[in-house]
Amino acid sequence: MKKYLGILLLTFFIISCKGQSSSKIERKIGGPCQDCEALLDYKALNITPKSTDTLPGFNENNPKIKITGTVFQKDGKTPAENIILYIYQTDRNGIYQPSEKPISWEKTHGQYRGWLKTSNDGKFTFYTFKPAPYPKMQEPEHIHIYVKEPNATPYYIDSYFFESDPLLTEDKKQSQKKRGGSGIIKLKMKGGIWTAHRDLILGLNIPEYE
Repeated sequence: MKKYLGILLLTFFIISCKGQSSSKIERKIGGPCQDCEALLDYKALNITPKSTDTLPGFNENNPKIKITGTVFQKDGKTPAENIILYIYQTDRNGIYQPSEKPISWEKTHGQYRGWLKTSNDGKFTFYTFKPAPYPKMQEPEHIHIYVKEPNATPYYIDSYFFESDPLLTEDKKQSQKKRGGSGIIKLKMKGGIWTAHRDLILGLNIPEYE
């Protein structure tokens, strides 16, 4: 009888361990992304992302901008909560400028970056300044954005581009993959700050999502 109970307990333990290990496995989505792991820097930096954030340099630089949005599940209707968003951009010289003592991915992405986490309504807001285009290049001004869903690896979606940017040609507009939806935004002056809105749809045009 004792031997029988021992076998049962051992079996239960093995099954439980398998269940725990499998629950920690994150599904890989979005295709190749060499620096998407930068999104995870907030853990090492002891940052607790919230639904609203202000990027470094906001007070010192102009023009200042405010970007809002709602993250939806793939149906495009249901708000998605607990979604981590990572954003980073160049300075007003078009450089990903790190601080004097950069940590981890700041060495590559620069100091003008931040993290957001959606609440139960899926909404988010961040304040920053308009980035400059890369020096001596024809790349439009843009803000990078990566996404981290629960139990999934981080992936990138279409960067924010500005509709009024003369470098954003029609060909470049058409070349966008619309990952998560179109990233082209239109700035409007509201309450003394240039403001734009963009909703994100999880899984939209994302490889290997299902």
